[in-house]
Amino acid sequence: MEFKQIITQAALAGLAGTDQADVSAYTPQLLSNTDQETIWEHLRTQLQQCSDFVFAVAFITADMLPPFKAVMADLAAKKVHGRLITSDYLSFNQPDTLAELLKIPNLTTKIAPLAGFHAKGYWFEHRQPDYQTLIIGSANFTRSALLKNYEWSLELNSLNQGKLVIQLRQKINQLWQQSHLLTPTWLNDYRQRWQAAQQQHSPTVKATEELAPITPNQMQQAALQQLAALRQTGAQRGLVISATGTGKTYLGAFDVKQTAPKRMLFVAHREQILRKAKASFQRVLGGPSTDYGFLSGTKQQPTAKYLFATVQTLAQPIVMQQFEPQTFDYLLIDEAHRSVAASYQRLLDYFQPRFCLGMTATPERTDDYSIFQLFDYNIAYEIRLQDALAAGMLCPFHYIGLQDYEYQGQLLTDKAPLRQLAAPARVTYLLQQLEYYSYSGAQVHGLIFCSRRDEAVELAQALTTQGHPAQALDGTTTISRRERLVKQLEQGKIEYLVTVDVFNEGVDIPCVNQVVMLRNTQSQIVFLQQLGRGLRKFPGKKYLTVLDFIGNYRNNYLIPLALTEDHSLNKDQARSTLALEPIMGLSTITFTEIARQQIYASLQRVKLDGFIKLRQVYQQLQQRLGRIPLLTDFAQQQQLDVQVFAENNQIDNYYQFLNKMKAPQPMLTKQQASWLTFVTQELLNGKRRHELILLQALSHQPQLTQVEYQRLLEQQGCQTDSAVLDSVKGILSLTFFQVKAGKKLQADKYGGQPLINWDRTGYRLAPTLWQQLQSGAWFKRLWQDVLTAGLLRAKQYQAGQAFTLYQKYTRKDVCRLLDWPLDVSAPMYGYRVDDTACPMFVTYQNDAEKNARSGAYVNYFLSPDTIRWYTRSPRHLDSVEVQKLLARDDHGHFRIPIYLFIKRSDAEGKDFYYVGRCQILPASVHEVELSFPGKKKRAAVALDLQLNQPLSYKMYRLIIGKNLN
Repeated sequence: MEFKQIITQAALAGLAGTDQADVSAYTPQLLSNTDQETIWEHLRTQLQQCSDFVFAVAFITADMLPPFKAVMADLAAKKVHGRLITSDYLSFNQPDTLAELLKIPNLTTKIAPLAGFHAKGYWFEHRQPDYQTLIIGSANFTRSALLKNYEWSLELNSLNQGKLVIQLRQKINQLWQQSHLLTPTWLNDYRQRWQAAQQQHSPTVKATEELAPITPNQMQQAALQQLAALRQTGAQRGLVISATGTGKTYLGAFDVKQTAPKRMLFVAHREQILRKAKASFQRVLGGPSTDYGFLSGTKQQPTAKYLFATVQTLAQPIVMQQFEPQTFDYLLIDEAHRSVAASYQRLLDYFQPRFCLGMTATPERTDDYSIFQLFDYNIAYEIRLQDALAAGMLCPFHYIGLQDYEYQGQLLTDKAPLRQLAAPARVTYLLQQLEYYSYSGAQVHGLIFCSRRDEAVELAQALTTQGHPAQALDGTTTISRRERLVKQLEQGKIEYLVTVDVFNEGVDIPCVNQVVMLRNTQSQIVFLQQLGRGLRKFPGKKYLTVLDFIGNYRNNYLIPLALTEDHSLNKDQARSTLALEPIMGLSTITFTEIARQQIYASLQRVKLDGFIKLRQVYQQLQQRLGRIPLLTDFAQQQQLDVQVFAENNQIDNYYQFLNKMKAPQPMLTKQQASWLTFVTQELLNGKRRHELILLQALSHQPQLTQVEYQRLLEQQGCQTDSAVLDSVKGILSLTFFQVKAGKKLQADKYGGQPLINWDRTGYRLAPTLWQQLQSGAWFKRLWQDVLTAGLLRAKQYQAGQAFTLYQKYTRKDVCRLLDWPLDVSAPMYGYRVDDTACPMFVTYQNDAEKNARSGAYVNYFLSPDTIRWYTRSPRHLDSVEVQKLLARDDHGHFRIPIYLFIKRSDAEGKDFYYVGRCQILPASVHEVELSFPGKKKRAAVALDLQLNQPLSYKMYRLIIGKNLN
């Protein structure tokens, strides 16, 4: 089909609704901000694909510029230039925002002279094929408009000869000619006018001597209720896990207020924390200042009602023993993950308060110590980064992942020497990026995290020499000097603190508006700690700029996992973050192209579900629970995707994993292990509930009638037709697996013994299995654990149908879920035309559409609901399988339903996304000749498949967007 036809049919589909017209990627559509997509994501996609563009927008805000600048940096490398027309209407656009536009070298900005200029339009020019995309509506280029507000914008596509394009092009050209260039001279004049207008309209603010009363926020209210409920159970200790900046200290003060202790003891490891905590407590609790006192190396006020003590001073036996163990009713430990230290242990063993509260943002540890045990495994409340951002409790951030400096044409590695890390050219490159991406607020207050002490010293000196005052500090820096440098940063006397392994925690510098990561990411915990340094809200700070300089580091794969707090150990999630750059509330994630490639290469190399990773997650959960964790615990705690235990090729079941972890457990027989292997390998994925429900019921009673079984299925919304019931029997009797796998049957892997028997009276477990469940307590526990974990995982799948849209399936899964009697996945390859269904599996190729247009025969999407598909060869229109595909019933409907499954590349493993049922477009069916290098041409049949439900915007981008390999 010629591109002109595609555009024509798209326009007809969107504006006329003709039955013959295809819905396509080029069909007019209404854009808005939803949980699934935002207007910015559409703009970003168009920017990444265009050859040039024009924005005509009345209003622009600086808080939308960081992700835009990152995209523009990639476009500059491709020689793509853009134009922007804005205005000084109502003096809305701030001079500093317009100054930021001047930093973008491949953007020319003009100011429209028209009074009342209120346009909101975006024009994108595309080449090969030539067409234009227009997005016009209510959305200005502001963060609220493009990410959050209720907006309507219409996206249209047109060819050069389209009357609308001609009209709009004339308007743009006319406006461009009338407008004047944004220059420093014009900007200085505008700044004076703008400041005068601001002074004229600024409201008078009455000074107040007292701070406004503070009340619990949403998180604190919920946490206070749960703390009160915890104490009602008789608990004497509890732990609050709360992201940095969410008000942990105020929460502690509110809880002290609601418990009204006679005396309270607050313990931390730094005087700086104590001073700020005291101020917060005074604001909440009130009362005379004499109620509040310090116990530290510099102040001794031990009789205070509310005592704030450093652990270093308090834990000294001579100091601690001046208090009776019951002196304090309430003990609060800040940065509680430090409480495994001997000093904390002494005071926790000595003091006997009515209640002890621990507070931390990062409870996980990499050693064998458990802070959960110290607090009796009582997690009173937990709120993580994404929840806090969604609740508006933190300052939004714009994360930019960009490539690090190239030394002699090579990106820096983990082992780069100092001469490369502190090379003058790298410092120049660093300053260029800091200046380009800028910050929110009147001046920069930056934290730079680097990898080595000598690097920090060199960089701080180099930055200072270049006119950006900076100081270095590390673990050897004294507390007094740290506090002095922090004060200088807050006062603006220095611009940057360059630090190594300091300020990951326990420091509160709300003014920080730029966080720079100049080091390899070693852990998700440290990454989030460092990101959190800038997430506190502060007057004048509308967002945090996070610049991550990504080199050729083997741990780069941790970055997308840390940004989304993903603990699943599932590569699909990380790939999705790289490809889609998700929006989190008003926060954005953007990777420049080279940085994305570096992360993807790291992700390809790493084995996320390897034993080192599994051991770490296992130990962390064991610390949290205080016992051997089971699969159900992983599923409930969402610590990882339990399916990794089925997919790891070094173990067959969780019993084997526990053996490798040297967990104390009874021995199982070979047959018991085989049964566990079966339910783990085949059923833990939860993709069909039927077998899990039946086995779970039969684990508690010796027999189940078919009526009872069907009732259980219906209660969970499952299908109960005869085909699926027969399929369940085939799975649990192992007949489904009676096919060759190498030199032996698949069924042999599971011991070769059926798990169930059935007759007219109903279903029963195999006698040996039933006997083993009754006599082997540990085997029964592991058995029921797999079934329960599988049912928990099944919640992500729709019970009433075979496949769930956009979930992933293997060919083997598909054979089972289509109720086929045998696993015929091995010879299936791209598709199989069965009498009851035809599943099709497509591996979407790089540049699929481009290759197809150049004459190569590859499967590719014409639109979000239509894919061009080819049979295997040799095939003709009269071939048996083609005729079966084209066969219709008496009502003219195709007899065989088609199910389409797609993955981006073979690097993603055996799983395919299910994208829905398809219908063949009859007019598209035709025979073609395929060319193969060194071989004769062979015939095949080409046809277009139309999805019953068009791909969602994100899935469409994920499949056809920039491939990462």
